[in-house]
Amino acid sequence: MPVPGYLWPMLLVRALFRPGLEPVSFEIAAGECVAVRGASGAGKSLLLRAIADLDPNEGEVSLGGRRREAMSGPEWRRLVTYVPAEPGWWAETVGGHFTCWSAAEPLVASLGLPGACRDWPVLRLSTGERQRLALIRALVQAPPVLLLDEPTSGLDHETGLAAEALVARHRAAGAVVVWATHSSGQAARVASRALSVAAGRVREEPL
Repeated sequence: MPVPGYLWPMLLVRALFRPGLEPVSFEIAAGECVAVRGASGAGKSLLLRAIADLDPNEGEVSLGGRRREAMSGPEWRRLVTYVPAEPGWWAETVGGHFTCWSAAEPLVASLGLPGACRDWPVLRLSTGERQRLALIRALVQAPPVLLLDEPTSGLDHETGLAAEALVARHRAAGAVVVWATHSSGQAARVASRALSVAAGRVREEPL
């Protein structure tokens, strides 16, 4: 559902730059997914982290006409949510990372995990389990913008497709998705546009 007080949204990026990333400008409309492609170390993560304002950067980023400087850091990152390939964990068990497990359960089942995983220690999770649960953790918050950094790199093909389907449902509600991926096949499935990153330079290119 839309976050009260915000448009489901247009993400505007103007002359955004940081060390390792040349100035870049683009906009993404509501319900659109843009794939970010490039080799390891090219700057894909730097771009997503700059949009999320997780690292020092300069330039203008706005959501639904509201500039990010008008918001606190936590508020911006609640609306513009970054999901790294190796997500962070702060509680001992899976359930400690969810404020409403009942909202997460249908997504947990759709990604092939048992409901009992709520009580699993985080230390027992595989890479793929961590990635699935981190994606679910983001989706249940219904952020207007989702920045995904190789979110299916540890998943098999079928589970990866299931994760893509969940994100597609979020897009259908009007969210913006920026999806960093090494896979040209995945980019073609999930996105309508592509950004190519090479040596910190970002350019739009055909899918």
